[in-house]
Amino acid sequence: MSTITLNNMLFFAHHGCFEAERVVGTRFCVNLSFDVDTAKAEHSDDITDTVSYLDVYQIVKTEMQIPSNLLEHVARRIANAVSREFPKISNIVVEIQKLNPPLGGEIGSACVKITN
Repeated sequence: MSTITLNNMLFFAHHGCFEAERVVGTRFCVNLSFDVDTAKAEHSDDITDTVSYLDVYQIVKTEMQIPSNLLEHVARRIANAVSREFPKISNIVVEIQKLNPPLGGEIGSACVKITN
């Protein structure tokens, strides 16, 4: 069993509870990891024997473009979509950071992390 991780995927999207966030948009950083049996791929060197990072990235990108009020909702959609597309994976962890959130002070990010 191996853990595959995609770190620091950056997106510009329109998530948030405030109308300005949904209109103007902001930057988000997504980290995603999951467990998958890579034993066959370790010997075959064939991408069809593992999970393609590109395919996972495309799922995250698609879900990030669908506006939501809450990061929790976006993270759950991403975890569910990845799980549906790749039923052989387990232990999906999705972390979404809203960079420079409008909280009335200086803050680097607000983050939600869920496990599927």
